[in-house]
Amino acid sequence: MAEEKKRTRRANGESAIYLGKDGRWHARVPMGYKDDGTPYRRHLTRPTRKELVEEVRRLEKQRDEGSARQPGKPWTVGKWLEHWVENIAKPVVSENTYAGYEVAVRVHLVPGIGRHRIDRLEPEHLESLYRRMQSAGSKAGTAHQAHRTARTALGEAVRRGHAAKNAAALAKPPRMEEDENEVEPYSVDEVQSLLLEVNKRRNSARWMLALALGLRQGETLGLRWSDVDLANEYLKLRRNRLRPKYEHGCGEAVPCGRKAGYCPARVQVRRETKNTKSRAGRRAVPLPGPLVVMLRSHREAQARERAAAGNLWTESEYVFTKPLGGPLSPNTDYHDWKRLLEDAGVRDGRLHDARHTAGTVLMLLGVPDRVIDQIMGWEPGGAARMRARYLHVTDPMLKEAARKISHAIWGAPENLAVDKDQDNEA
Repeated sequence: MAEEKKRTRRANGESAIYLGKDGRWHARVPMGYKDDGTPYRRHLTRPTRKELVEEVRRLEKQRDEGSARQPGKPWTVGKWLEHWVENIAKPVVSENTYAGYEVAVRVHLVPGIGRHRIDRLEPEHLESLYRRMQSAGSKAGTAHQAHRTARTALGEAVRRGHAAKNAAALAKPPRMEEDENEVEPYSVDEVQSLLLEVNKRRNSARWMLALALGLRQGETLGLRWSDVDLANEYLKLRRNRLRPKYEHGCGEAVPCGRKAGYCPARVQVRRETKNTKSRAGRRAVPLPGPLVVMLRSHREAQARERAAAGNLWTESEYVFTKPLGGPLSPNTDYHDWKRLLEDAGVRDGRLHDARHTAGTVLMLLGVPDRVIDQIMGWEPGGAARMRARYLHVTDPMLKEAARKISHAIWGAPENLAVDKDQDNEA
């Protein structure tokens, strides 16, 4: 049967296929409506009718699944990422999450793949970017952050019909090698060395909350006295201290020439704290007796500082403050931790390593998993994974396990001695 040579009338919503005067086959595929309400049709052309029908069916399937590109000028990857991070992600994610997205978009993704059309981006483009990032000195973790950001942003583009596929979901991020400097929790002796040095400093209880109870930095710096019940020896964790973010306040007419954080007239543009978003994060934590004593002493010392500062004191409800009041900066807190390690003669480590230490000590003491999860603030669904990450098997624990195996298989130590004598006689 000869191929159609005339345009045939179609029902509303059906694709029109016809042979053009140029000798090629053409199709008009209904795709929905434009922003102004007028119908939108996609024009396709192929040399043969068979090829065209296959392409029409593919496009109709995308249309019906909601994955076809919408009418209008296609987005570039760069324009979409900038739009997504500011207008879609920023209003609904936390400040810290937004900050991570924004850096990945601005520093890595837009310069690396921003010129591609979003509907023509391929997984290989992203994989090439990850290799270039690592060749330039970025760690695999940085490339993974860029990959996760791209996957989230492009996933939203697919849902909105700006791209047919999520190239980042198909791309392979670089392999995360095992960290050569694997976290090694501080031993009890090291914690005691830190305790001796901590007692010489202001805000001494701040560090013991981390080492003994595993409180995160944001949780500790966000603590207010209304969260602490010293009479009943527990505290409630409800909020996190956020890292400050500043903008210039000097004005464009007379710029200070410094970074925004060092501008003499800087303006704080991020709130101080945010409420803990997870139910597990909002928790009550028991206070050991010595920590109760330390917190009582700390409250008295803070009252003396307030009285000595007079009008210079910045009033706040925070448990841990600067010498003249007001919340502690996470950056200052980090450097104080580094100085504490150095002065105590304890090996260098991340502030977050104190959290690994607390979790391991709880396990070493035989505290039930459910109670460890409560103290550490782990969600029930992911608690097992977090325990595997934070609870470390130490050398003494391995030696104790070996001793128990020995006792179970070979018996008591005196039996081993008798067996050895018998072997010598033989």
